[in-house]
Amino acid sequence: MTSERLAEECAIVDKLVGGHPESWDLAGLIPEKVLRDLGTRGLLCPQIPQEYGGIGFDSLSTGEFTAHVGSLCSSLRSVMTSQGMAAWTIQRLADIEQRHQYLAQLASGQLAAVGFSEPQAGSDLSAIDTTVRDDGDSVILTGQKVWMTAAHYADLLVVFCRYGDDSAAVVVPTSTPGVHVQRVADPLGCRAAGHANVLFDSVRLPMSNVLGGAKQSLALLATTALTYGRISVAWGCVGILRACLAAASSHARSRQQFGKPLAEHQLVGRHLAELLASEQIATRICEHASRCWDSSSPDMAVATVLAKHVSASQAVKGAAAAVQVLASAGAQDGHLVARAYRDAKLMEIIEGSTEICQLILAQHALTASL
Repeated sequence: MTSERLAEECAIVDKLVGGHPESWDLAGLIPEKVLRDLGTRGLLCPQIPQEYGGIGFDSLSTGEFTAHVGSLCSSLRSVMTSQGMAAWTIQRLADIEQRHQYLAQLASGQLAAVGFSEPQAGSDLSAIDTTVRDDGDSVILTGQKVWMTAAHYADLLVVFCRYGDDSAAVVVPTSTPGVHVQRVADPLGCRAAGHANVLFDSVRLPMSNVLGGAKQSLALLATTALTYGRISVAWGCVGILRACLAAASSHARSRQQFGKPLAEHQLVGRHLAELLASEQIATRICEHASRCWDSSSPDMAVATVLAKHVSASQAVKGAAAAVQVLASAGAQDGHLVARAYRDAKLMEIIEGSTEICQLILAQHALTASL
């Protein structure tokens, strides 16, 4: 993808987002018109191939675009991550007819969310209780999902559930009778991302809504969706760091204390240096993961885990440094660095907590050393 095309798409986002992220964060909502405008342009999941009506960005271009959105509004980036996870899951697991149907919808304005977690199943997805069962030429979906990012806005939900002794991913229109969406009130981070708990009360769906039309392994389903989610979150953390670096540097140049700019105080300069280092570390490790993705490297899955783990950790560290530099100027709820401080912490939890990422990386290290 050309840099000119990427710049054009970033400019569209700039125009639509403007100076609104603070008010969106305080209200806990992104206007639906903004999401529909971006969705209609294919910008909520720009990696959908052109043959399905998408833009066809590669992972590296999608990553830079995601970082740009993340530097403006992590809530909007979270909606993008959910849309992309849904699209990637469909692209990888659906049959030809399903791909053409659903990917075209997601590339042209329909909004989507993905359901993993349940009240008793978070990091341990083997504990999921939501089930789908055959009933003639239909299936019946029963259960509950929690903390589904973007579900408040979604037209379609991609739900991971038990299917007999195996598992399945099922596409569920939110307008289907028996689907009850309840928004999560006052989340710590990404407050406008539309987090919601969803109850499925004997929801009847056509058999064709089961992706691939068959039972599949839970490990395959989870890895497919989470691999996309992790690299998207990682690039979003790059955006958080870039926004924090810009805000902290600007404030340190203009704020005078003890007769000179804050930037000339060595301990403040240390914060700026570490922020720059964090942004560069996160950027380079995300570039590596995206290159692994674009080359179909066998290291792609572990590279995305590494990128997510490192970038989220650096974003937490960098956001804290930015708040420290801005002090009271950045301590008001809704301010860019205040949002970054809350949003970054959530990035250490979602799409595989820090501890889960460490376990995966430790296992990789042990295997690779054999």
